[in-house]
Amino acid sequence: MHNELIITPKTRVLQVIETYPQLEEILIGYIPAFEKLKNPLLRKTVAKIATLQQAAAIGNVKVEDLINRLRAEIGQDIFTQDENKLLTTEKPAWFNESLVTAGLDARPMLEAGEHPVNQVIADLNALGKGKIYKLTAPFLPAPLIDKAASLNFSNWVVKESENKYIIYFISL
Repeated sequence: MHNELIITPKTRVLQVIETYPQLEEILIGYIPAFEKLKNPLLRKTVAKIATLQQAAAIGNVKVEDLINRLRAEIGQDIFTQDENKLLTTEKPAWFNESLVTAGLDARPMLEAGEHPVNQVIADLNALGKGKIYKLTAPFLPAPLIDKAASLNFSNWVVKESENKYIIYFISL
């Protein structure tokens, strides 16, 4: 096999679908939200930065199951790993509505073809310690949550509907 890319949780979605184009439909079948990858803008932005681990979080599937489904299709060995906890889905002790001092509804930006990551990161960096930022998005923005976590922001994810997620961020 001439394709040498080994699929792992840290593999970027775009790497997978460029190296193994036949896996795009399997990825979409496994995580229906990834139907949006057919949008050229999301393909260039989200798919370029999102890892399979983040994709699994978006699809609410086990990363091992996703990796092994993709690996089975291209003849790679079975993958095993302890689950990493990226998201907080139960109301945390730090949450208090009165501490929400900033936020963004990313849906209009995304519909206009804009990507809100830089705006949100700038907003988070300007947020005071102990203050809460409220992000509204049409899907779970796992790469953004990952980036915020790397900047020491805790999160709380509330899935209000299939197309509406509220993510609260705080720097403790």
